[in-house]
This record gives sequence, structure tokens and C-alpha cells, in this order.
Amino acid sequence: MSRAVLLVGSSSPIGHAVAEAFALAGDRVMGVSVGGPAPACLTEDLRLDVSTAAGADEAVGRTVERLGGLDVLVLAAAVMAPAPAHLATPDEWHRAIDNTLHTAYFPARAALPVMPGGGSVVAVSSVNATLAAPWLPGYAAAKAGVEGLVRQLALDYGPRGIRVNAVAPGMIGNDDLPKVTEGYPLGRVGEPSDVAQAVLYLASAGFVTGVVLPVDGGLSIASPAAFLRPDLREKLFGADEPESR
Repeated sequence: MSRAVLLVGSSSPIGHAVAEAFALAGDRVMGVSVGGPAPACLTEDLRLDVSTAAGADEAVGRTVERLGGLDVLVLAAAVMAPAPAHLATPDEWHRAIDNTLHTAYFPARAALPVMPGGGSVVAVSSVNATLAAPWLPGYAAAKAGVEGLVRQLALDYGPRGIRVNAVAPGMIGNDDLPKVTEGYPLGRVGEPSDVAQAVLYLASAGFVTGVVLPVDGGLSIASPAAFLRPDLREKLFGADEPESR
């Protein structure tokens, strides 16, 4: 059965991949973006400021009017402005919080009262919510807030049959990011489609709620010590993995 989906952050690479994954599954997708080209598969792309209650209320209202309801809400908007805390401007801090945490909270606040039992909210968090990386104070704090919000909403709205989960991507490759693979046990960084498939799964997993699913190629399970001696595996086992010991 076709679902009505609202995707916040539709113009990002991850947003494009998420929109396409839901559309291929036969769902109807409304998008909210702040700039950049919209995915062609969207029913409509709304240019609204959903970091405010008024903008989020309008986005949800127009989605319900256009699609006849709202079954899935995907929260994928974010802003990253790298700078150490003592050099980050107040505006950069507020932009990170507004465009990463508030764009999750206010759309969820507007959507949850109109979502049916069986509805699903999926937020896009980041490994930076739990693993520190240089110069991301606002982004890391906002993503940690998203994960706390996910757990709270899952608890509060579970009795209504609404599930709330998150995915936590590692580095996702695109034209703006280097293809750095050191530290990733799978030997590669992620692609937007990797995140989209995880979002699609959580939107459909009927007995899963309140979880943060890492989509990071194993980054979050590996001790830094595992990569201090990259020659050890070859010295112990040769070029190939051992079949037996």
C-alpha cells in the first residue's frame, strides 16, 4: 500500500537518495528543502523554514492536504560549519542548532498528532553524536540532541503505535568530501544510497522503535588501536584472510 511521506532535507545528497528509495517502493513523497535542486520523484518540494513552529505546521498541513495523510516523516536536514568552539561565531552555533535540531523537533511536533497508528518517524543523526571529530561543536551537540529526541518521542508515542528511530551515518562520500577509508572496517566510506536503504528499513520495521542504527561501515565498533599497525594482518596471515588456524 502506498504511503504518504514527508521528507525534510530533500535537496541534500542523502535527501535525494531517500526520496528515490521511497518512490521506488511505491510511496508518494513530499519534500522540504532550503535550496538546491529537488529530486524529480517528489510530488512537491516545499521551500519552507521548518526550524520554526509556523513553517513546520505549514509543511505538515500541505502534505496532509496534498497526499491525504502522513504515514512517514523523515528528518534529514542539517548544517555543518566546522570551527573550534572559541572561534565559532554565535551565528554559526545558532545555525547548526536551528537547521539540525530544530528542523527535527518542530516537524515532528507538527506531524505526530496527525500520524496514524503504524506511522513512523526516522531521523538522520550522525556518528558525530557519540564520536568526537575536530571542530564540530554545534553539529555534534545538535545531532546528540536529535538522538535524545528520538528516544523521548519513541517512549511517548509508542502507545499510539507510532515508531521513532534514527540512522547514524559515518562519512558519506560526495563531491565535497574526501574518500577517506582509514578507520572503516568495510574499507570504504558510505554512499547516500546506503543511508537511504537503512531509512527505508526503519520506516517499515514494525517492532523496532527508539533505536539509533549505525550506517557507518563499522566505524563505531573499531578501536583506534585496530588501525595503528595496518601491517599486522598481513604479517600474521599473509595477503589473504585465514581459512583456519
